[in-house]
Amino acid sequence: MEFGKVKSLEGLNLDLPPDPPFNAALTTSQEESEPLHLYLGATGWVMREWVGRVYPPGTRSQDFLLQYGRLFNTIELNSTHYAIPKPETIHRWVEQTPSDFRFCPKVLQRLSHRSDLGCSSPQREAFLEALALFGDRLGCCFLQLPERFGPGRLPVLRRFLERWPEAFPLAVEFRHPGWFTAPHFETLAQTLHQARVGWVITDVAGRRDVCHMGLSAPFSLVRFVGNGLHPTDFQRADQWVERIRHWQSLGLKSLYFFAHQPDNLHAPQMIEYLGHALSGTPNLHFRAPTLPPEQSRQLELF
Repeated sequence: MEFGKVKSLEGLNLDLPPDPPFNAALTTSQEESEPLHLYLGATGWVMREWVGRVYPPGTRSQDFLLQYGRLFNTIELNSTHYAIPKPETIHRWVEQTPSDFRFCPKVLQRLSHRSDLGCSSPQREAFLEALALFGDRLGCCFLQLPERFGPGRLPVLRRFLERWPEAFPLAVEFRHPGWFTAPHFETLAQTLHQARVGWVITDVAGRRDVCHMGLSAPFSLVRFVGNGLHPTDFQRADQWVERIRHWQSLGLKSLYFFAHQPDNLHAPQMIEYLGHALSGTPNLHFRAPTLPPEQSRQLELF
């Protein structure tokens, strides 16, 4: 991810900001025994560089997703941002993944980057029909708005959200700096909450405003942008462990957490680190990925 990328981490404060005051009110209370469902994943499974390191030696390209699904339980599906996958492709993806796996498709760019967010586009119905084919493998879709989409476009956003099917969980990523200033920040939180829509949190070094920590629904989606396993990646991950535990206590029901690393090479090790740190947390339901020891060591050579 190029957004928010910096040339140097020196002097940057990468600590997670505190939760906004409205978080406790905007999440849905749940019984103490009800777990938070956590999904940990990367941004792609087509990684030849992982063969012999993450995937077993000799893994064929047609089996990459099969092996990926054995390690991780979600994927940030960016390919849907550029084209609607064919039905047979989606069926094949579903067949290759276990029952606890969730796909998180990015909304088609021909919708997200139109002036009306695609509400009048014939591509809208085609995209929604494709989402339906994922069945119970569909996790949280996410709408990535262009940086030019500022607070003045709030009426357009509201019209889009009113027409979005509730059957498809959705989170929205905002990049225009104006959304993170008063009074727009609080207004946006209420708008998303009323629409039962999540709010993408992007933890990236060069744009700390988009790491806003706001919760607008009982589910959320985090894009954690690492820096090649720099020591600060692990320091930030440790803070995320504590924040995830706190959100579970607030009543958050589902969290999709995606590790971004340069060229996706180090994402498995970052996910493994986070998963192991969270192991043993009460009322947290997830599948902790475990890489073979020799493969974990080889990752350090990238």
